[in-house]
Amino acid sequence: MEFRRTHYTSHVTPEMNGQTVKLAGWVHEIRDLGGIMFLVLRDREGMAQITLFKKTIDPEVLKTAKALSRESVVLVEGDVKAEAKAPGGYELVPIKIDLLNPAKSPLPMDTTGKVDAELDTRLDNRFMDVRRPRTQAVFHIRHHMLSAVREFLEQEGFIEINTPKVVATATEGGTALFPITYFDTEAFLNQSPQLFKQLMMSGGMDKVFEIGPIFRAEEHDTRRHLNEATSIDIEASFMDHEDVMVILENLVVYVYEKVAERAVPSLKTLGIELTIPTAPFKRLTYDEAIEVNNENSKEFLEWGDDLSTNAEKVIGKFIGEHYFITDWPTEIKPYYTQPYEDKPTVTKAFDMMHPRMELSSGAQRVHDHDMLHKRIQDQGLNPDGFEFYLKAFRYGIPPHSGWGLGAERLLMTMLDVDNIRDVVLFPRDRKRVSP
Repeated sequence: MEFRRTHYTSHVTPEMNGQTVKLAGWVHEIRDLGGIMFLVLRDREGMAQITLFKKTIDPEVLKTAKALSRESVVLVEGDVKAEAKAPGGYELVPIKIDLLNPAKSPLPMDTTGKVDAELDTRLDNRFMDVRRPRTQAVFHIRHHMLSAVREFLEQEGFIEINTPKVVATATEGGTALFPITYFDTEAFLNQSPQLFKQLMMSGGMDKVFEIGPIFRAEEHDTRRHLNEATSIDIEASFMDHEDVMVILENLVVYVYEKVAERAVPSLKTLGIELTIPTAPFKRLTYDEAIEVNNENSKEFLEWGDDLSTNAEKVIGKFIGEHYFITDWPTEIKPYYTQPYEDKPTVTKAFDMMHPRMELSSGAQRVHDHDMLHKRIQDQGLNPDGFEFYLKAFRYGIPPHSGWGLGAERLLMTMLDVDNIRDVVLFPRDRKRVSP
């Protein structure tokens, strides 16, 4: 049986009318209408209609077709016939059908989209959920999104690095850590590549980025939080917070543009027409954000409070587009954020926001060793645990800035997806660690 890629195709068009081709995929639907039978074959490129005219079809081919179950894997050889009413504008009249692997019945869930399934059912059977065109479309778009991120950052002169996910020290302190046994010592799953990408600034790698997993042991149970997420991080020497904000907003615009250009079939499957954001994004200081909230919400915030979910929604509704919140209080930002020289209670930190939620946090970093040592102490952390990190600041580290951007949040807001689990193949939250 021949099913090597060189012997079959996914790219059939009406212009191939009369040609004999081979298609391989899954039996998406079966419709027996008496004198005619239809099979809908699905592969990652889309759908193809296989039409069997019972009066003229080879009896063995018909017998094979009638014995098929939905989601079985088949190889079909047949003649292309232009047909405007069929998916893709053509149908295939089969000469031969080979059953490569049968699917058992009943299926754990419907793949046609005609019968809805609960999210837990879909995630428990993710291998089959991804067969649904809408689900697969999301992950095609995710691919194009991450491809565009890499493309943009490379054009900006960044190089990709990979940092460890097993670490001895918490990146940001606190208790949101997953401890693991690492031989005869305790280690943790990394919360962020922050410390390591800063070390690369000391190493003379002026512009670096990473796309990789981060782990937060926070006991959230919301539609926008996960315990394992994908973070897009950059760090750049000789740049301040304003410089990297420009890179961030331009990256978001570029990603939207490239997804709109390259993922047309997937966007069409989801019924989405992307609106491209316009840079520069609006900028609000933290003080202005607090004022907007207090004027438009029953929840009153004091200076120094972090923004609640409700406050983010109130401010997001007021702004109505991507925006930045800048100049945050020093006490609520991590120890590595640089305070203003003339106003040490405020840092050169920013959050990039979508009207629905926060997407990214960043800042200019502290590059002075003594200040960094003090900032670590001021936040109740032990500088001894950060010796590997502090050491680099004694030997000539330049001023630098960076940010981290949540890949899942970028995608879910782009596609107006309600639950972050819908944009992760195998989400990890406090209730789910399998599959």
